[in-house]
Amino acid sequence: MRVLAVLGSPRKGGNTEILVDEMLKGAELKGHIAEKMRLYDYEILPCMDCRGCKKASSGFTCALSDAMSEIYARLEGADLIIFATPIYWYGPTAKMKLFIDRLRPYIASRKLAGKKGLVVTPSEEGEACCGPLLQMFAMSFDYLGMVNAGSLLAQAYEKGEIKKMPGELERAREMGLSL
Repeated sequence: MRVLAVLGSPRKGGNTEILVDEMLKGAELKGHIAEKMRLYDYEILPCMDCRGCKKASSGFTCALSDAMSEIYARLEGADLIIFATPIYWYGPTAKMKLFIDRLRPYIASRKLAGKKGLVVTPSEEGEACCGPLLQMFAMSFDYLGMVNAGSLLAQAYEKGEIKKMPGELERAREMGLSL
């Protein structure tokens, strides 16, 4: 199985990335191919609502020319996609939301249908504040025809603080092993 982790955190080496790295270690131990990409390393333009991606004549492709063309290929090659983002105002980071908006071509093409989606989220307030984010992802997965493979929620705020929580790191690794 090919696992693609899409990181929506602006912090390199932050709690989100640490959890994802542990999860990917577990996945690799099970023989899966694991890949990670940081959205903040890519220029992604906002959706312009031109609706070109909804037309068969365009091949259901986005009209914009940016890094999403590379990202689309990586998404299509994955069997499971990890959507990893810290909580910002009870939702994803701006870059993750921008990325999600650009998944619009897959509504018509159905190229993500049947793929699994999993959410990884650390937050200052813990699981109690994750409801709106999880609902947004559940509805988005459903709209895209993806299978909701669950979530890993952790309470962590300061950069790297999750490293001091061996139970959370083990939980992430075990989730990766169970993929």
